[in-house]
Amino acid sequence: MTSQWLVALTFVAYLAFILAIGVYAYLRTKNASDYFLGGRSLPPAVAALSAGASDMSGWLLLALPGAAYASGLSAGWIAIGLFSGIVLSWMTMARRLRVYTYELDDALTVPAYLHRRFNMGHPYLRTACAFFILLFFLFYVASGLKSGGILFEAVFDWDYRWAVVVGAVAVISYTLFGGFLAVSWTDVFQGLLMSLALVIVPLVLINDEGGFAASWARLQDRVPELMHWMTDNTGQALGIVAILSSLAWGLGYFGQPHIVARFMAVRRPEDVPAAASVAAVWSLFGFLGALAVGLFGHLEIQPVLSDKESEKVFMVLVETLFHPVVAGILLAAILSAIMSTADSQLLVSSAALAEDIYHVWFGRETSPEAMVKVGRWAVVALSLIAVAVAMDPESKVLEIVAYAWAGLGAAFGPATLISLFWSRMTGAGAIAGVVVGGVTVVVWKLLSGGIFELYELLPGFVLSAAAIVIVSAVTKCPDAVAERHRKVLG
Repeated sequence: MTSQWLVALTFVAYLAFILAIGVYAYLRTKNASDYFLGGRSLPPAVAALSAGASDMSGWLLLALPGAAYASGLSAGWIAIGLFSGIVLSWMTMARRLRVYTYELDDALTVPAYLHRRFNMGHPYLRTACAFFILLFFLFYVASGLKSGGILFEAVFDWDYRWAVVVGAVAVISYTLFGGFLAVSWTDVFQGLLMSLALVIVPLVLINDEGGFAASWARLQDRVPELMHWMTDNTGQALGIVAILSSLAWGLGYFGQPHIVARFMAVRRPEDVPAAASVAAVWSLFGFLGALAVGLFGHLEIQPVLSDKESEKVFMVLVETLFHPVVAGILLAAILSAIMSTADSQLLVSSAALAEDIYHVWFGRETSPEAMVKVGRWAVVALSLIAVAVAMDPESKVLEIVAYAWAGLGAAFGPATLISLFWSRMTGAGAIAGVVVGGVTVVVWKLLSGGIFELYELLPGFVLSAAAIVIVSAVTKCPDAVAERHRKVLG
């Protein structure tokens, strides 16, 4: 009981710190640009850590270690795909998107960027974008709230549904007031705490087992079926569909609005290479640590966790290896991951409602103050729906994240990427790409067997890109739009 109270006090102190940052950012938030993009003032390290923390969510400390615990080294293919996506998205998209969105009348969201990029005379592209953002982010936010439910249920022995509600209140509180500045600056602290936790836990575990060589030898003796990259946990060879499905996770980075927003918010285009380097190093440590937690967890945890409980491996190790105060800090890293992603997703969703639906359809002359107010009410409404989705205690975090990640990546990845490099891409092509990508993910997920076992992100991304190229080829891009593209980006 005493140890539980010490953990609880650590959580309270952490939340107080985060809320203090939210209040400070609230005082600096004066208009929609401040609320949704922080006034484009993020230093490179802040942008990189914020992008990483808002990306990783609770799945980095729960789902990925759980996958490594259940599947062994073969889970590493997901990490390889994700790391490649991080590096490539920063290298290919970040600088161009930062320059282009600023030149297009300070576009604050991906839908606004695409709308202005093609000089659309109607709101259909922005509306289609906003629809898919709201659809898939509801599942994404719900996965974060579910992670919070798992955390509070395990640590405090609370009822799962009440735990989800408590987590949702914490996230809403500082997203509601601080907006993008609160989210980004708290992400720095949260990202550092996440990486520290993922380095400390496996190092302590390996040290307790007599060093890396001895630990690795014990793993090969205890769980030999988990020690091969090319086989699953039953010893069956991984097929090409399984490997491609894991690597395809990396494609999602090109279309995640809450990550792309960090590219748009970098202080200067010249800061992008430094931000990319920080993002690559941080994510590499995070992925290696998460895989090590799951794999080496087999040396400490007895009896073996069931498949349903595998996503609790990080929490079980922390409570087993560390003093309650230290355990409270490390478990707060999970809360950090959950909050840093859910708040970003709520912010992008509220921007879609405020900027791309309310502003476009109901108030073209809406004041900046009214836009911020609409955005804040949207955060509350979306959170309530996500809480309802997260109430199922039987679903797994990784499954929910995979669906949302695929939908956003396929709907927006090809459209955003191609628009930055092809001057003759058309608005009709963009609409086709967004709709085809999003619909493909929804339909593919409903099918099963054979080729449909392939992760839905890959076919969604490919078909979206094909739709963009085909439709753009048969529709005419205005010369003025193509010329502006070449003038801005060269």
